[in-house]
Amino acid sequence: MHESLDEIERFIINKVREIRKSKGISQTKLSLAIGKSTTFIADIEAPSKKAKYNVIHLNLVAIALECSPKDFWPENSILEKKYDFIKKIEIKKS
Repeated sequence: MHESLDEIERFIINKVREIRKSKGISQTKLSLAIGKSTTFIADIEAPSKKAKYNVIHLNLVAIALECSPKDFWPENSILEKKYDFIKKIEIKKS
């Protein structure tokens, strides 16, 4: 995957690929199943491309693969160095 993608994007792309392959489904077959061009999934999975999924794509892929969109996401947040500026918000419990 292209180096410009965030780690979370790479994680999701790899997870979709893993589930797709475990079910014996080709990139082309999945692309067509979700109403996209034959190279849609191949472009996302290609290391040289910047293509990535959006939430609608992930929902369509989950329907086609008969799984939950949650199956594509990591258990916990992925914190990259470039996100060090993010401040945690203290949540008051009532």
